[in-house]
Amino acid sequence: MAVVTRTGLEAIWEKVEANERIDFEDGVTLMESDDVLQLGELADAARRNRGGDDDVFFVQNLYLNQTNVCRVKCKFCAFAVTQKQPDAYTYTPEEMVEDALRQRELTGFTEIHMVGGESPHVDFDYYLGIVSKLRAALPGVHLKCFTASEIHHMTKLSGLTHEEVLRQLQEAGLGSLPGGGAEVFADRVRRLVAPGKEHPDFWFHTHRTAHGLGIPTHCTMLYGHVETYGERVDHLLRLRGLQDETGGFLAFIPLAFHPENTVFERRGWTFTPGSDDLKVIAVSRLLLDNIDHVKAYWIMMGLPLAQVALHFGADDVQGTVVREEIFHAAGASTETEQKIEELVRVVRAAGRTPVQRDTLYNEIRRWE
Repeated sequence: MAVVTRTGLEAIWEKVEANERIDFEDGVTLMESDDVLQLGELADAARRNRGGDDDVFFVQNLYLNQTNVCRVKCKFCAFAVTQKQPDAYTYTPEEMVEDALRQRELTGFTEIHMVGGESPHVDFDYYLGIVSKLRAALPGVHLKCFTASEIHHMTKLSGLTHEEVLRQLQEAGLGSLPGGGAEVFADRVRRLVAPGKEHPDFWFHTHRTAHGLGIPTHCTMLYGHVETYGERVDHLLRLRGLQDETGGFLAFIPLAFHPENTVFERRGWTFTPGSDDLKVIAVSRLLLDNIDHVKAYWIMMGLPLAQVALHFGADDVQGTVVREEIFHAAGASTETEQKIEELVRVVRAAGRTPVQRDTLYNEIRRWE
């Protein structure tokens, strides 16, 4: 019976069972497979072979966006505006602190996740001010702030190197970097979806430099637009290569493209099917053998599918995610926040053990 269920993927099963590394050709084979259930079985087997157990993690966090004004016109983005548009905003550091303190009274978040547009109308001191003032006001909260693209933007604003920018932010209180701005690394894809954005080499340079300074980071892939299966696999293997080199990635977060309110909606693009979301989770877990955690981002896929993804290699459902705006601008219809009790219920119903963590995966509370 086992041989029947493994038809077409026997060689990859043998690698998983021997805990051997999956290569590019294997990755494309997995992406091309229509047997989504077998992909889930493979990914869960690989996760357990590498030491995984029934623990599923989440963090209590607050999302902040300092500005929606952006110099780059990425075709996949529904969040960014120009300074002259009526819905443009750029909050001062003092307003950001006031907002965070008000939210802290409502929830006991341990992490602030902050990203925003690349505004040409602020300077580097603006970013330093946000971080230093949040650190002073909330000394026990981890500040996970600014994508690699934003860090690169800060080098242009300041004339400093990436290392100098990161070092000053670190001294101000920066704890880690999110993984945004990666999109898909292939040059062909980048030219089509983000022609005004810096070359992917800068994303790697930023994260490599952060790791060298002791700043952990996250990594992502935005899929479901114009990329091929091979370009997805190439993206994942490039991430694996940097992790081999530095060991600085905490987790990988696959992000499905949401076309609403973007140029792709006008071209007939639709949301990725759940089967593709589960496939990407599974193949990511199989290929990224050196990144401990893969997140099922419930904001993007919804809680029911995130629950299923826990059997496809994911071991993290992100967090309470108070006030997410970027995916909702692109048509996400999920809630903008989840209570801890609901996350616990969802994880338990999937047959897993809920574990509240901090940003660095230190355990805060466990529900047996």
